[in-house]
Amino acid sequence: MSNQDTRPICLLIGALGGEGGGVLADWITEAATAEGYPVQRTSVPGVAQRTGATTYYIEILPTKWSALGDRQPVFALFPNPGTLDLVVATEILEAGRAMERGFVTPDRTTLIASTHRIFAIAEKSVPADGRYDSEKIVAAAQELARQPILFDIDGLTRTKRVSLNAVLLGMIAGSGVLPFSESVYQDAVRRAGKAVDENLSGFAVGLAAVRSPPQTVPATEKRHTTQASPLMAQAQTALPPALHATAAEALPRLTQFQNKAYAERWIARAASLATAEQQAGLGPGAVTTEAARHLAVWMSFEDIIRVADVKSRGTRRDLVMHDVGATPGQVVRVTEFLKPGIPEWADMLPPGLGRRLRDWAARRGSTMNIGLRIRSDTVLGFLTLTMLARLRWWRPRTLRFAEENADIDAWLAALKSAMAKDAALTREIGELPRLRKGYGETRSRGVGKYTQVMAEIVAPWLAGTPPSDAATRLKKLRLQALSDADDGKFAALLRDTIGNTTSDTVKTAAE
Repeated sequence: MSNQDTRPICLLIGALGGEGGGVLADWITEAATAEGYPVQRTSVPGVAQRTGATTYYIEILPTKWSALGDRQPVFALFPNPGTLDLVVATEILEAGRAMERGFVTPDRTTLIASTHRIFAIAEKSVPADGRYDSEKIVAAAQELARQPILFDIDGLTRTKRVSLNAVLLGMIAGSGVLPFSESVYQDAVRRAGKAVDENLSGFAVGLAAVRSPPQTVPATEKRHTTQASPLMAQAQTALPPALHATAAEALPRLTQFQNKAYAERWIARAASLATAEQQAGLGPGAVTTEAARHLAVWMSFEDIIRVADVKSRGTRRDLVMHDVGATPGQVVRVTEFLKPGIPEWADMLPPGLGRRLRDWAARRGSTMNIGLRIRSDTVLGFLTLTMLARLRWWRPRTLRFAEENADIDAWLAALKSAMAKDAALTREIGELPRLRKGYGETRSRGVGKYTQVMAEIVAPWLAGTPPSDAATRLKKLRLQALSDADDGKFAALLRDTIGNTTSDTVKTAAE
């Protein structure tokens, strides 16, 4: 018997909760058992649905029991780097984790992975843009795997309305790594006896995708496209070409957030920035391209009204139905979890009343967050969300609206003032709205840091002559604020920057 016959075929599956990774492992184990191959399966559960995937490790001896006689194979309980013949990942970051641990090697491993993204908790929890670069993971997969099979499998399942694990089973069959014929996989699905027709359809989709692959690897992220806004003609007249793409995204967003007049307000604000940029002799879009994007996001801030609007949209219902794998006609119960506190309710009141309520809560040292559970699949629950979403007419009268737009106007004024002094500093001031993210305590801390930086650093610089390294100092401060790891480090850096600013002012006066 050759060494190849005694070396097991090693397979690792990484799947998120609810994606059917366990069922996929069952099908493979059943197929091996039915064909008379010794097989062993182990699994390690993940910490949470997206903190860490559940991994399933399978070893299959390519020699049937009938040829082993009285010998018993000894299988490993967990994978080892450099020993994997097949790695399956239901999402591209899970493929990246497998590669990082040395499970994907160019001499041995076939890698089957979906190129779509489901963001990890670590990516979503930081105030900054914490997303991993999916394109780098795809490039690494193409270089490290002996046979990379990369598809937007999530897109396939949405288009064909089939389950992800069944598509993956078809791709495994098409890869040819396991010693089973197509019919063996199909028989394993039939013996499982669950959603047989649907799963066989998914198997066929995956098999066809491998046998007739597209010419290029699908993009790792779906690009969001918007319908042409009726305000685009106005924007194209008022704004330079460098801002037209931003306008195409911003105008529908702001119209839905508030109304047409509010979207026109964005055009006016962006146009005033473009004019100041031109007067300062900067290149078209040198500052305004990013600033206009941040402006659109800032103007469509997250409040109770917007949250209710997003949760009551028909597109969200379709997404939920797909995520839970519901078929047409099935009843799905959806419970929305909301936990607003006094600050969020104060934001919805007129400015004077809202400030008094917020100050009262601050004196008590309690935000009194109240957990709400709203069944959006019921008439009453959906009507509750819809009524909240239709309070857009009230939004301009609220404390939150007044405060956000006052801060926006102050930020725009700072940008225009900085343009005549330092282009690099202006770009950094344009990035400061990144600090104003999240909700509840996270948002409160971010807004507090933003306010400190604007009042204690930016304002003194713009009132005089900024130091030559002002942009570098401000960027360092912004990145520390966004790291969210240690507020003490941000406070120390802020004090140090203020001290340097004072020294620069004294030096300039002496000269």
